[in-house]
Amino acid sequence: MSRTTITRLSGKASPDRAALNQLLDTVHIGHFAIVADDGHPVVLPTATVRDGDQVLVHGSTGSGWLRRLATGAPTSLAVTSFDGLVVARSAFESSMRYRSAVLFGQCAAITDPDAKSRALDAITDALIPGRSAEVRASTAKELAAVLVLALPIAEWSLKVSEGWPDDPDDDVAGPAWAGVLPVVQRYGQPRPAPDLRSGIDVPPSVQQLLT
Repeated sequence: MSRTTITRLSGKASPDRAALNQLLDTVHIGHFAIVADDGHPVVLPTATVRDGDQVLVHGSTGSGWLRRLATGAPTSLAVTSFDGLVVARSAFESSMRYRSAVLFGQCAAITDPDAKSRALDAITDALIPGRSAEVRASTAKELAAVLVLALPIAEWSLKVSEGWPDDPDDDVAGPAWAGVLPVVQRYGQPRPAPDLRSGIDVPPSVQQLLT
């Protein structure tokens, strides 16, 4: 089985916190767990972005689960990166390389218009660096229709599996191949929208994601 390390920490400065930040900065799909108003547990996937010592999430003000989080209901947020397959000489010893974190706490709504605009720009630029400078600013109507929440990075658990196959000597002496198959993700070529006017080039923010 692959070597794993588990930490459960609070604090801003540590090697584990740096690893947590790196995970949150590269994986932008998280799953929030809450207990709904009717008492049933639910897990919701959504886009997540780290902004300093907090994780930002946004969505429609009509979203029931976002409104539930905005009340300060206890929650946990899980973020996972699948980094590769550990191919051992037996199915029993085979596993995965991954990084997984769970954050615990309570979300708070960002209501100040200027702070909300900055938070939405941070979300946009975390997904497509530089994009917020290429598009128009949000209108007052759009800002009113969006709920932006911040979850402090205060209490968290990080689990990392990054090892090699750990086969017994008898299997190592055998004929089966063993190693790691890394997962590689990249963006494909941009496809213009069907209604894009002619003469509009792919912007720099998108082009840089292709390199």
